[in-house]
Amino acid sequence: MPKPAYHIFVCTNTRPPGHPRGSCGENNAMAIMEKFGMGIEKRMLFGKALLSNTGCMGPCSTGPVVVVYPDGVWYKGVQPDDVDEILDSHIVNGKKVERLEIPAEMWG
Repeated sequence: MPKPAYHIFVCTNTRPPGHPRGSCGENNAMAIMEKFGMGIEKRMLFGKALLSNTGCMGPCSTGPVVVVYPDGVWYKGVQPDDVDEILDSHIVNGKKVERLEIPAEMWG
């Protein structure tokens, strides 16, 4: 297997119902994982993009969170309908999806 150019991380952390921080898992995270997996396969991106699920990555209030490395782009509020745009724009064409990016100000 060639070293992938991109590594996509999807937070699938799930907390108990009613937890004050909420969780990405409560907000379609598994559907997002599935859509990324199918999109990578459909576009024949094996070897270019690797997909992994993660536990909590921190900014729970903006979830579901998706991170794309090596670019270090953090996406917020990602829904299944956003996956094709992230794959086509960021992974295929190298242009991040600015409307979904977590703003730098959030990091302090």
